[in-house]
Amino acid sequence: MLIRRAPMFRSSEITDEKLYLDRRRFLAGGAALAVGAAFGTDAEAAPKVTPGAPLKAARNDKLSVNEPHTKFEDAATYNNFYEFGLDKDDPVKHAHTLKTRPWTVKVEGLVHKPKTYDIEELLRFPLEERVYSLRCVEAWSMIIPWIGFPLSALLKQVEPTGAAKFVEFVTLHDPQQMPGQKPSIFGAALAWPYVEGLRLDEAMHPLTLMTVGMYGSVLPNQNGAPFRLVVPWKYGFKSGKSLVRIRLTSEQPKTSWERAAPSEYGFYSNVNPDKSHPRWSQATERRIGEFRRRKTLMFNGYADQVGSLYTGLDLQKFY
Repeated sequence: MLIRRAPMFRSSEITDEKLYLDRRRFLAGGAALAVGAAFGTDAEAAPKVTPGAPLKAARNDKLSVNEPHTKFEDAATYNNFYEFGLDKDDPVKHAHTLKTRPWTVKVEGLVHKPKTYDIEELLRFPLEERVYSLRCVEAWSMIIPWIGFPLSALLKQVEPTGAAKFVEFVTLHDPQQMPGQKPSIFGAALAWPYVEGLRLDEAMHPLTLMTVGMYGSVLPNQNGAPFRLVVPWKYGFKSGKSLVRIRLTSEQPKTSWERAAPSEYGFYSNVNPDKSHPRWSQATERRIGEFRRRKTLMFNGYADQVGSLYTGLDLQKFY
């Protein structure tokens, strides 16, 4: 279908260190803003931080991988975010059109206390930094220091009912801000808004992170600002970006890629070296910034933490 396999890097494509540092300062755009007051008690007092502004968070070593970080330059310029285009550099070129303030996220459905959160209120959750491996279905991966809070903390506030079994995530739908949503780009191939989903037990797992920053700063637009999901044991497309709605349901949500290509993209989308994509193997991956391919790990290396969620489940059938 529409997901494109990542090309191999050539030595001529490696960014010169000086250019990398200059580009990072450019991408950070306004990083001199301070956000220390973001952890006060009055939600209305939270600062109106912007993409690239510094964001304080305590490092969570227990839930972090001990590997070198992917360069910020690569993580901020080599993305899948089809709301802004098909090519890997389209998001950084076009995402400046996204306005991340004001921004609200509605949490609704099978909950006792539905609520609409302002993004500044979400920034007031106790934030932590976690270093996660993020692997994409095209068999490339990155190691990124994300900043956020467990999704479970948000769901506990709204109190899911006993009927809730799944969580649906919905991205902003606004073709004026997100040019990739215009019919001329995708036509009917991918329905908007972008929809993803998890089982409730997956959503409540401590590794599942609602993310507001990366590399010590507020999320850049091209990386899913201002509020995105990161589920590190699943392929990257499961981690919905620029979210505006979270809905708890009794039925399994029909996700965007399931609708577009059900033979290629299943609901679970767990990283599995033994389950090939119809058009390429998933047995190995290429870490961005490296030349040699490495073996893909089951559940992206998080098998000890999440393997028990799928006991008895046929992962070839439920891919």
